[in-house]
Amino acid sequence: MNNFLKQNWFKVIAIILLLWALTDNQYSYYQFVRWAIMIIGGYSAYLSYTVNKNEWAWTFSIIAILFNPIIPFYFSKNSWQILDIIVAIIFSYSLINRKTK
Repeated sequence: MNNFLKQNWFKVIAIILLLWALTDNQYSYYQFVRWAIMIIGGYSAYLSYTVNKNEWAWTFSIIAILFNPIIPFYFSKNSWQILDIIVAIIFSYSLINRKTK
């Protein structure tokens, strides 16, 4: 378990950030979340690609694109909350899926 967390701590951070984004926060927090999830999604895509898990690489690439703050996508608050939940579930599932293999 300890080695598992060493390799996946950034996904755990992403899940926490996404779930915390469901509460009322300042705008700067949501900007921070966009940067963090874009970086974590991109890094996860790279790691998945290097071990030939192309489905995960594509999934994390799409997450990185959706959350990118440079050329942002604009959604309503409710849509962002749904997206945050879905992405948190995806990161959680990727942890569970990786752990079982």
